Amino acid sequence: MEQPAATLTVVYDNNAPVSHSGADLSSAWGFSCLIETSATTVLFDTGGDGPTLMHNLSELGIDLADIDIVVLSHYHSDHTGGLSALLDACEPSAVFMPRSFPDEFKTRISERTPVVEVTGPVEIAPGIRSTGEMGLALIEQAITVETNKGLALITGCAHPGIVKIATRVAEWGDLALILGGFHLKDSDDTRISRVIAELKRLDVQQAAPTHCSGERGCELFRKAFGDAYVAVGLGSKLVLS
Repeated sequence: MEQPAATLTVVYDNNAPVSHSGADLSSAWGFSCLIETSATTVLFDTGGDGPTLMHNLSELGIDLADIDIVVLSHYHSDHTGGLSALLDACEPSAVFMPRSFPDEFKTRISERTPVVEVTGPVEIAPGIRSTGEMGLALIEQAITVETNKGLALITGCAHPGIVKIATRVAEWGDLALILGGFHLKDSDDTRISRVIAELKRLDVQQAAPTHCSGERGCELFRKAFGDAYVAVGLGSKLVLS
């Protein structure tokens, strides 16, 4: 029997759960997604605070000892705020972060666990890859996960532009899915529609906007992608084949 390439679980998000899993989850502004493959478990971003992150991980039945690697997309506190509490509770082999992070932050974390400074695209674990640093004013990395249908792209906030990030990843393979914050919460319909058109031009197969994508952004993506729109929020679990 063919095994799934990965399972993605949204463990921290400001968007309420889209289904009732039975878990008593707490939503707050920020984002974190657990990526589980047959080879490794990666936590991408850590949300905005430790208590909420740890509560949700517990409610979702996630064994902290299974978390092998942590990846931080960018320096904003709604993506790094839960890291200290997480490191109090488990010992990942490394924390991958853009080299542009403040030296004080990198030093503080390196005293607790190995820090890998990311500049260009790099393999984080088998089948999981960083885009490398992107953007100018605000530097960010995203990650990709290999599946049988192509690459799943996971973004924190997509400050460099979701289209620019997706364009880089499209050079590596087909875009099976994009999930995460698309940074469209303050955008008007014209800009959101232009973003959607560009992503369709890149042949994105499925779209799952959340976090800072905005209600209007999610609604226009839903209309444009139809059955290829994936509604996600806190607690959502996607099994990728």
